[in-house]
Amino acid sequence: MGFNKNHSSRTGTLYHLQVEDRGPIFDEALEAWVRRLNVIAYANYGEPTARIVYGKDHDLPDTRTHEHNRLVAQRIQELAAEVHQVLEEKEERQVGRVKKLLERYYRTRDDEAKREFEEANRLYPLLFARAFQELKASRTPTAEVPAPPPEAAPVEDVVYPLDAHQRELVLEIERVGSELRRDLSALKARGAADDILQATCAKLLARAKESLTRSDSSSEFAARYLDMTRNSLVTAYRQVRARLTRVGG
Repeated sequence: MGFNKNHSSRTGTLYHLQVEDRGPIFDEALEAWVRRLNVIAYANYGEPTARIVYGKDHDLPDTRTHEHNRLVAQRIQELAAEVHQVLEEKEERQVGRVKKLLERYYRTRDDEAKREFEEANRLYPLLFARAFQELKASRTPTAEVPAPPPEAAPVEDVVYPLDAHQRELVLEIERVGSELRRDLSALKARGAADDILQATCAKLLARAKESLTRSDSSSEFAARYLDMTRNSLVTAYRQVRARLTRVGG
């Protein structure tokens, strides 16, 4: 059971959307069986610059009945529709970032800004063209140079490797990190999260964020780094979950 479809955004970028029913899977962090649906979106599909720009796992109860299978099929269609909006929002952020980079280069001739918007043009040519045209249209021939805009906030997109094993590690880090943040917040609300636990979790979550946005040249090193990050997060999550269970969470 699954879903595969080509999709064109409003800007014209070509995507390939894939929703896969991975079936019953034992989640080591939750220590339970789940029915896992995996969503993947490839940008510039069919081009040399094709890359995965979005990935997410969605877990459902592992109920092995015909009725539940019908609910899973419905959820697959819902996820396929939801990812369209996710991609549009990602494109809006990229356009905003490129416009700020172009503004920065216009004022400073900064080489770093130039390298960044040239890379954006290589990877997202249609988004770059839209950003350039919007910026050009916002100016008038007699307009004074406006005040410098705020510094462009980095668009910290998660790097989803094409390698299936590495990508699975990235998705698991995202999933466990989200669960850890949720349960740690619940533990803090009950006054049961001490400073050491909070500091440890904050450090692990910061390391996880770094691992999700870095692109390593060595595939072997990247896999080891992701594996270590995943294992540390799972250990911390189990500790937080055990405490939350003890205090009635």
